[in-house]
Amino acid sequence: MKKILLPLMVFTGLFKMYAQTNINVFSQIVFYDGYAANVSNPVPANTIRLANYRYAKKLTDAELNSFQNKITMNVTIGALCDNYDRIGGVHVALVPKDQLTYSLSDTNIKRIEIGRYITPFMNKNISPISVPYTYNVDNLYSIFSNTTLRNTYDIYVELDVFGVPYAANTQVAGCSGRNDVFAGTLDFFTSNDPAITTSYNNLLPLLDSNELNNYNNTDQTGQTVRLVNFNLNQSTDNAKFFIISTPHGAGSGGEEYVRRQNFVSLDNTQVLTFTPGGKSCEPYRMYNTQGNGIYGQNAQSQAWWTSWNNWCPGDSVPIRSFTTA
Repeated sequence: MKKILLPLMVFTGLFKMYAQTNINVFSQIVFYDGYAANVSNPVPANTIRLANYRYAKKLTDAELNSFQNKITMNVTIGALCDNYDRIGGVHVALVPKDQLTYSLSDTNIKRIEIGRYITPFMNKNISPISVPYTYNVDNLYSIFSNTTLRNTYDIYVELDVFGVPYAANTQVAGCSGRNDVFAGTLDFFTSNDPAITTSYNNLLPLLDSNELNNYNNTDQTGQTVRLVNFNLNQSTDNAKFFIISTPHGAGSGGEEYVRRQNFVSLDNTQVLTFTPGGKSCEPYRMYNTQGNGIYGQNAQSQAWWTSWNNWCPGDSVPIRSFTTA
């Protein structure tokens, strides 16, 4: 069995010189029980609660105009009343121009995942009570600066983390009866880097958080295969594809504990092979303040971690890419 959440996008292909600019999108926004009905708590100005686990905010023209070709995205997730490892991410949503609101199921929305992370096991009463994630997302400049795209769509940023409070309700002091699970902050930092010269003139969202396994989310039963057909509307050189994937499936022998090769092909030619994991999770031990079955009492070697682990609680997920001629 294999279950992978797989977003995929392709860019095809002036930077301006400014000092570094900070664009804050969300500040300590509170997420709630992902399985429960949406809460009615007020949201910050210009923010949409798409679900208890996801918020959206439109980037203003002034914010979009302030982006330069070097972009760093920082996410901070704070501990509330979920003490388990959960999956979260950041998405860009292209919303038809001047549509005032939308829902997760709105078929007019084009959505791209631009970052994914795994929360650590956190007890909100033990420091550190937040974990940072950092991403290089220079490729977003080609979206944010594209006037043709902006004339057709409003550009929203979505932040999500799916949490549940049930274990923390009994295991974490101060969490009895609560349904708030995490707090999230998202900032972009942007500046000009003369060394970055690549720009893209076309954007094609292909998949966003797409489930893949070998029994009910696969093109071939018993295998783990997903075929994505697409057409480009113009002649394209040096198209660049971006992929984020994480295996999941807990329990003894669960998929998140089985390291497998992933194969990506384009026009029946293999273009990328990777195996998730491959690193020690010790650098993230400090954020795992709640006892758990992944981090024991003692530090482990890199060989021990890489023999079975596909990702680390408290780490960002790699954004992989390949370029075609």
